[in-house]
Amino acid sequence: MLRPSIPPESKRLCEIVLTLVDHLDAMVAYWDLNQRCVFANNAYRAWFGKSREDVIGLTMQQLLGPLYAMNLPYIRAAYDGHRQVFERDIQTPAGDIRSSLATYTPYRVDGRIFGIFVHVADVTPLKKLERELNAAKDRAEHLATHDFLTGLPNRLLLMDRIARVLSSAERGSPLVAFLTLDIDDFKTLNDTHGHGEGDRLLIEIARRTVAAVRESDTVTRMGGDEFLILAPAIDTIAEVEAIANRILWGVRQQFLVGNATIVPGVSLGIAVYPRDGITAEALIAKSDRALYAAKNLGKNRYAFASTEGT
Repeated sequence: MLRPSIPPESKRLCEIVLTLVDHLDAMVAYWDLNQRCVFANNAYRAWFGKSREDVIGLTMQQLLGPLYAMNLPYIRAAYDGHRQVFERDIQTPAGDIRSSLATYTPYRVDGRIFGIFVHVADVTPLKKLERELNAAKDRAEHLATHDFLTGLPNRLLLMDRIARVLSSAERGSPLVAFLTLDIDDFKTLNDTHGHGEGDRLLIEIARRTVAAVRESDTVTRMGGDEFLILAPAIDTIAEVEAIANRILWGVRQQFLVGNATIVPGVSLGIAVYPRDGITAEALIAKSDRALYAAKNLGKNRYAFASTEGT
């Protein structure tokens, strides 16, 4: 029996469609009910190192290897008649990682499933752009809430944390300490050694202060050489004094400025919630006034707002 001949125009159209499919930067294939490939384009060569001829006749498990078990829930759902769309990273033969967006579409005729169409697009550039945008967003958020020089939380982030800490303290009994810190004789160092060396000292004082306080405390650079430490969940005044003494001791370590070695010092003013106030503004103001009391007492010490003494 003679086979019906294919009209030249139909054959030409098939060639055009096949060429078009082969030039897609996406894998396109049809898999029968036995999960065996009936058709595939040549994009599989770039992803799996296999040409169309290599892929046709393979089962999904043979092609995907270790990926098969990961994709199996989607494969089963597609053969059950449910279109599946999911993302997957695929390692190419060259060792590169490609991010893919896979679509499994059931081929249904008169209610029966005969196989599934698979379309896997390369979304690596989009994923890269997404990561870059997220990184840029994270950097922008960090810059908006942190000091550009020391990397410490800035006033904006501090006020948010104070609001949360005071709200929590209102429902319990712990004290909250506000410690305003100022570097002793910082202007003299700046005038003598220059602002570059002054910035180095600011960064180091910030590092030493963070190392001296608890993980739950917040150290903020308020501006210039002034810092504020928020210490929540304090049970006794003795705990506040212990934090202050750790800061004083931790800061007073040798530091090289230019060709000179200095031992920096700081003064601290301390206000305690609720003894010295119940609002952020009142507590910061009182700790600031206590700071000047500490300076007047000879520096390199702390003073409480309520007693203005050490």
